[in-house]
Amino acid sequence: MASVILTLNAGSSSLKFAAYRCVREGEPDLLASGQIEGIGATAKGAVKTVSGETAELSFDGSLARVDHAAAMGAILDWLRQAGYDSSVAAVGHRIVHGGPDHSTPVLIDDRTLASLRALIPLAPLHQPHNVAGVEAAMKAFPSIPQVACFDTAFHRSHPFIHDTYALPRSYYDEGVRRYGFHGLSYEFITRKLGRIAPEIAREGVIIAHLGNGASMCAVHDGRAVATTMGFTALDGLAMGTRCGQLDPGVALYLLTEKKMSADALSDLLWKGSGLKGMSGLSQDMRELEASDKPAARDAIAYFISRIRRELGGLAAALNGAEAIVFTAGIGEHSWKVREAALKDMEWMGVHFDAQANRANAQIISAEDSPTTVFVIPTNEELMIAEHTVATAGVEKPR
Repeated sequence: MASVILTLNAGSSSLKFAAYRCVREGEPDLLASGQIEGIGATAKGAVKTVSGETAELSFDGSLARVDHAAAMGAILDWLRQAGYDSSVAAVGHRIVHGGPDHSTPVLIDDRTLASLRALIPLAPLHQPHNVAGVEAAMKAFPSIPQVACFDTAFHRSHPFIHDTYALPRSYYDEGVRRYGFHGLSYEFITRKLGRIAPEIAREGVIIAHLGNGASMCAVHDGRAVATTMGFTALDGLAMGTRCGQLDPGVALYLLTEKKMSADALSDLLWKGSGLKGMSGLSQDMRELEASDKPAARDAIAYFISRIRRELGGLAAALNGAEAIVFTAGIGEHSWKVREAALKDMEWMGVHFDAQANRANAQIISAEDSPTTVFVIPTNEELMIAEHTVATAGVEKPR
């Protein structure tokens, strides 16, 4: 059997994974994908093959709680049952934060792992779990290359003015800067657009990654110019549970006048704000769109207003945009959000095709639109698999 690449995306309570087969030319072929939920408690997981077959994952019944190592064990058991375990040639990991130094995927060794741990203060809600996933995979596959693929790497091409804050330069030199996130998604979309519309891809493009985590990015000729997220994944657009752009004075007020603890403030900004906090109902855009509650409508309206503001700002950073791309869960599936975000955007060269938009067509702008608007599904796992093949030097079948 050809070499198999395993990709892992470890979160605090979940572990997404996929298995790909290396092919002689082109993209790796997806074999199966799955997810384990409930890590840290009573976990459950399932895997689905590309042919549509599904299987439940089993866990050691003697465990009081399932950690990342136990979750990795369940994936390894499935690989054995599927006959893939002896063919795994490399494991690729989504790592949220690469700091200022990691601009490309890297092989993971003890030194790299130490550097990932050192970045935990910059991404305390994501990085520890990414590291736990790496450690579990290294234990399960001790002799197989492990590759770190960073969500921040794509943004390392930002010019200084879009990478810094108006703080003393010493803070920038210490690493307090705009890192940006969702880089694997932006890289995938940029490559995909290069195949769909190569001439457009060489110009200015604004990509809107709209999901439970949401951000936007300005790209020129395949390189990131500016993005809405910053030092952390809190900045920019409102998200499912995250606040997005916030006056720092609000945080100071809550700390000093309301005597809120740092932990409580963190919990509010990361988990209790955004669409969920504003609506008091849900972080799920589908539920909000189906609701007739005024607070749900207000939350959606705010979400859309921030998209429109960032469209203008990113267009200015590019000196004009040739294209706009919507991707991720909301961007790919909510025609209402796309329609509202692009309403009356003729000043930006957008001539909208409402019928194509409601049909979720790949191009939702009119034929005469100076700015082309695309809807392109993202695939971060495939991007990780491609990077892993290249970085680990996996031999392709002849």
